[in-house]
Amino acid sequence: MADPDIPQTPDSADVPDALDVPDEIIRSIRIAADAQTVFDIVSEPGWFINDGEYREHQVASDGATARVMDPVLGEFEVGIVALEPPHRAVFCWLGGDAGPLADAPRTTVTFTIEPREDGVVLTVHETGFASLDADAVARRRRFEEHSAGWVEELAVARTQSLARAGHRG
Repeated sequence: MADPDIPQTPDSADVPDALDVPDEIIRSIRIAADAQTVFDIVSEPGWFINDGEYREHQVASDGATARVMDPVLGEFEVGIVALEPPHRAVFCWLGGDAGPLADAPRTTVTFTIEPREDGVVLTVHETGFASLDADAVARRRRFEEHSAGWVEELAVARTQSLARAGHRG
């Protein structure tokens, strides 16, 4: 259920066809954990590369680029744009495709963590969809997959945060 004071991207059905797809997705979730606990999860390059279940990744980083090896989905390059503990982590990637970042359209994923009285609000803001794929159908499919995927991934972040903070359920 959407919280009225947390920004959300409109469903793709609400976007006129003339706009093709929006260039951004914004999704948020409340988490009953402290900012540092949540930051420790979302600051790991590629933590969101999974099938809705948190998995340990092998991550090798040269400082600006991380090579993330997911045991199920394979190897991905994730650019590390900014890490500002415990409130902001910014990455770029190929919008879900495996492969190197060089010379390819990519999206930028920004995670912000806002303290609240009962924990934090974690927001993901992914931009760059307009530059992906020359084909409008492929852009729309990718946008819709990511739009639904971020709901799933934010739930993963909440589950992991609560587990690390010692909460059950």
